[in-house]
Parts: sequence; structure tokens; C-alpha cells
Amino acid sequence: MLRAIVAIVMFGFAMLLLVSGKQAPEESMHGITQEELVRRTQELVDAVAVGDQIPWKKHFADDCMFFDEKGRSMNKVALLADLSPMPKGYSGSIAIINAKSHIEGDVAILSYDLHEKESIFGQNLTARYHETDTWMRRNGSWQIVAGQVLRYYEDPAPGKVEASKFAEYVGTYELALGVVLTVSTDGGRLYRERGDGPKEQLIPEATDVFFRKGVEGRILFHYAGSGKVDTLIDRRNNEDVVWRKVK
Repeated sequence: MLRAIVAIVMFGFAMLLLVSGKQAPEESMHGITQEELVRRTQELVDAVAVGDQIPWKKHFADDCMFFDEKGRSMNKVALLADLSPMPKGYSGSIAIINAKSHIEGDVAILSYDLHEKESIFGQNLTARYHETDTWMRRNGSWQIVAGQVLRYYEDPAPGKVEASKFAEYVGTYELALGVVLTVSTDGGRLYRERGDGPKEQLIPEATDVFFRKGVEGRILFHYAGSGKVDTLIDRRNNEDVVWRKVK
């Protein structure tokens, strides 16, 4: 009789879950949902500003691999050591958006954007990242075994430069025989054109320093001892490609 009552109760509970469309808390039938992955991930990022290591110890596997936006490769020990409270006068928050997942068996991959807001003594900053985490179920527990963070590129703030100075940059620059770059002005703006390619505006960041919209790197103009521009420097990731002015 007791077994029958228990069976009826369990059947009723299962039917209730089916009708309501809800799963049991956190995990159902040993699986995991995207909603739960996002919840746990939000718990992790909420702990960053205060330097709370508890959720990171819980949700990251002891043998995890983590690659951050600075290019660092860290194990769990290094990852935890990197977590510390923000300094006095600093505050911030991180929101998870655009989450996507692929969940199959004991493996779940969660990919998402992170929008960070930071205040430094009243000055507000923002940054955008993209992260992909691989979760695995081991011994009945889901943990992150690998994570990678990328930072979205953002253009710097444009600076102010006297347009009259642009005339000093105008000319033809040569990288190798037959490989030329032309710098010109039009309507008070500065442009570069490689060979027969399209014109690209050079947006001033500071005197003699320019950038192209959506392109990481800088364009710098170098002056010779004569006081005239003799080279254009295409700086990429702190390495320079030098174009010499020929006319």
C-alpha cells in the first residue's frame, strides 16, 4: 500500500512538471539548461567587482584552462589569484547578453557577450567582451573546464588637429618598388589610398597620430631633421610597417 501511495505521488509530481513546462531546480535528469548556465555565469561575473572567489571555486574545475582578453593562459590557481576586490573609489557591473548554447550529453557550451560598466571616482567607462565556456558534468556536477575571453575592438576618441597641418602629410609613400600609398585631403579631411584601392579616412587622435574607423592600429607621420615628413608608419600591435615618402 505504501509503495502504491509513493508511486502515485511521484507520478503526480512528474505530471505537474510536464504540464507547467518547468524543470527541477538547476538540473533535470542530470542535464542542464541554458537558463541555468546563464544564471551560474552571472553569479561568477557578479563576484568579480568584490573579489568573491567562492562561486569561482565552485563552478570552475580544478583542471580548467582559461584564456583571458589579455592573452594570458591560466589554470584554476592563477585564475583565483587574479580575483581581488576593486580599489576604493572604483565600482562596476557586468551584464550577460546574447547568450547561445549547445548542450549535448555531459557537455554544454555557452557563448555570450559581456557588457561591463566601470566607475573610477565618478568617471564612467564601458567595455565589451565575448566569452565562450565549456561546461562538463563529472560525478553529477557541472563545472567549466575551459573558457576563452575576447575583447571587442573600440575606436579611440577623435582628437582635434588643425586641418592646415594636413598639407604636411600629403604625398606619395612607397613600401617597395611599385607598392605605393597616397595621402590626400578633401573637404578638410585626410585620406589614404593604397594603389587603386578605396580611400580611407584618417581620423586624428593627436598631432601626427591617426586611426581608421573599425581598424585596430595607428597611422603616424614622422618628421626628418629638415622638419618635413619623411615617413608614414603603419603601427600594428606595436610593430611598424614603414612607408617612405617619395614625393
